[in-house]
Amino acid sequence: MKEFMMIFIGADYAALGLSPEELQSRMGKWFAWGNKMEQAGILRGGNALTPEVRRIVGENRTVSDLTSAEIKEIVGGYYNVMAKDFDAVQEIAQDFPDYDLGGTVEIREIMVFDR
Repeated sequence: MKEFMMIFIGADYAALGLSPEELQSRMGKWFAWGNKMEQAGILRGGNALTPEVRRIVGENRTVSDLTSAEIKEIVGGYYNVMAKDFDAVQEIAQDFPDYDLGGTVEIREIMVFDR
């Protein structure tokens, strides 16, 4: 088994103008998906991220504070999962709750270094 990160990219919920009921329903879908992975023993962790972004760029270390209004898509969170290969993670990602909002799941294998 290998460890992978599923990175969730999409619009900020607040920018979409979802009602409190819609937000509650969406969170229920997220919790159900996470619980399904926990029950299967493949979820190793993860977190949601706030929409505020601070970027430090280049040799001069230029600092920019950005909000979701300035960025079309944000990284909203991630899960670390254990799976055989990319195809297995792609199958796990089929239940991602935000596809209907144009969301994206980026799958990356976590690099392991020998010591």
